[in-house]
Amino acid sequence: MPSVTAMRKCPELIFVKPRFDVYREVSLQMREIFAEYSDLVEPLSLDEAYLDVTHDLKGIGIATKIAEEIRARVFDRTHLTVSAGVATSKFLAKMASDQNKPNGMFVIPPNRSEAFVAELLVKKFHGVGPATAAKMHALGIYTGADLKTKSLTFLEEHFGKAGESYYWIARGIDNRPVRPNRARKSVGAENTFERDLTALGDLQEQLIPIVRKVWEHCEVHGTRGRTVTLKVKYANFDQITRSRSIIGLVESREELNDIAQGLLQGIMPLQMGVRLLGVTLSGLSSLTQDQHVQMLLDL
Repeated sequence: MPSVTAMRKCPELIFVKPRFDVYREVSLQMREIFAEYSDLVEPLSLDEAYLDVTHDLKGIGIATKIAEEIRARVFDRTHLTVSAGVATSKFLAKMASDQNKPNGMFVIPPNRSEAFVAELLVKKFHGVGPATAAKMHALGIYTGADLKTKSLTFLEEHFGKAGESYYWIARGIDNRPVRPNRARKSVGAENTFERDLTALGDLQEQLIPIVRKVWEHCEVHGTRGRTVTLKVKYANFDQITRSRSIIGLVESREELNDIAQGLLQGIMPLQMGVRLLGVTLSGLSSLTQDQHVQMLLDL
């Protein structure tokens, strides 16, 4: 729940300040371990990644043993427990990794892939949120087995482009490869304020360091983007976004700030105070530009 709501419900609550520098350091330690077992590692976040261990660098030969060894190595080095899913595709590995949390492992053998999906509730499918799950339920789709009874045409008609993915996933098929250098599509930053802000001047001032943080990422990684999105969360937790795309790329922090500030002015006058502002730059391009998976781990 939002921290403000938690504080209202429990006034004596003690908040521990997050230590993102420590999280990043430990994340890098984990990735160093992953890299000893496969050169195909696709990070998803600070604490999660896909590994394609088809070409197993240590010659262990069995994905389950690789996962067990990685989990032990991570614990020895960081004192953190890790859950793992072992399967033949990204989707199945992700689902498997959720089965025995915390500190567990779950294996889906190739001959059990389709049966596993058949028994799985669609609301637990990775990528199916509450709204999509409710829509599926309204169509009589509650499990993977129900989903499999629907034709590709039916699923595309009701779920658009995602329909094809649901069609194949229901059959235990997901041919997406692990991409170790997966291109990032957007970069963003946001800040929640200690008190709700109502004055334009205060909001403009708070927007500057958020823009600076986004631009620093672009400078470090040599990327530029073309679409700027402003995120605003009000005192009642309602949230809106406003976006502007330009021809070409945003070429400087000053330009990024000007666009973001313009989007901010566009929501004035305010109906209530603002508790959070965020800025995202998407449509990223690099300044230097821009095998079928057999056994995967999700850790």
